[in-house]
Amino acid sequence: MYVLLVYDVKQARVGKMLKLCRRYLNWIQNSVFEGDITEVKLKELLANAHGFLDLDEDSVLIFKSRSQHWLEKQVVGQERNRLDTFL
Repeated sequence: MYVLLVYDVKQARVGKMLKLCRRYLNWIQNSVFEGDITEVKLKELLANAHGFLDLDEDSVLIFKSRSQHWLEKQVVGQERNRLDTFL
């Protein structure tokens, strides 16, 4: 499946969340990640995040799609982290 993951966490936990998300997904903007991931890997990511998140203060939003082809993406301005693949 293809996901967009967006988080809003307190400053003390931003570094941990950033490192964790980079292990599973592609960083595209501050606190925004996207990429193909299996359901098992997504559950693993969330289980690891539960180890340090404060659910009374922090939030993680996950938008799921069958594939990237089912999602239209428009970038206005400079794209922070391009995901182009060169063959």
